[in-house]
Amino acid sequence: MDRSQAWEIVCEFVQSDSLRKHMLSVEFAMRAYAQHYGEDRDSWGLVGLLHDFDWEVHPTLQQHPMDGAPILRERGLSEEDIRTILSHGPLAAHDRTTLRDKALFAVDELTGLITAAALVRPSKNVRDVEVQSIRKKWRDKAFARGVNREDVEQGAQLLGVDLWEFHVPLVLKAMQDRAEELGLAGQPV
Repeated sequence: MDRSQAWEIVCEFVQSDSLRKHMLSVEFAMRAYAQHYGEDRDSWGLVGLLHDFDWEVHPTLQQHPMDGAPILRERGLSEEDIRTILSHGPLAAHDRTTLRDKALFAVDELTGLITAAALVRPSKNVRDVEVQSIRKKWRDKAFARGVNREDVEQGAQLLGVDLWEFHVPLVLKAMQDRAEELGLAGQPV
């Protein structure tokens, strides 16, 4: 499966613009991690793009992402890619064995926190967000309540990277580099 086929699946199953942008954020973060590790940016990006394609159809942790696997299989996604997508679910923690599995788990929730940090800025521009401001928001448990901070910390630990010196800066930069596509380039003045 190539990216255009994956995007067709996203467009077919995902109606929410914010969910589509989340999936793009995860794709871009996964591509950044693949580049860091010298891995295939396209395959890593593909699982990031597709990881939540079934959320609107199967929005419970008991169903997602397991119920989406047969659809992806039917559409021709490789078993390796499907296994990585399955590994990001909370019921599959024991299956996070590859770097790609760990990276998908690590970036998923963090992209949501970064997006929220950008959207509360007057500029609404992710390029105006700094690691320091994310760290400040991190401590405020009422901010972006839906973001599982424990998953973000655990993901960085699984990858063996420092949360604040490496993980947050890498994901933030990946999102800043593609701000326009994410709708996080700010409000026109």
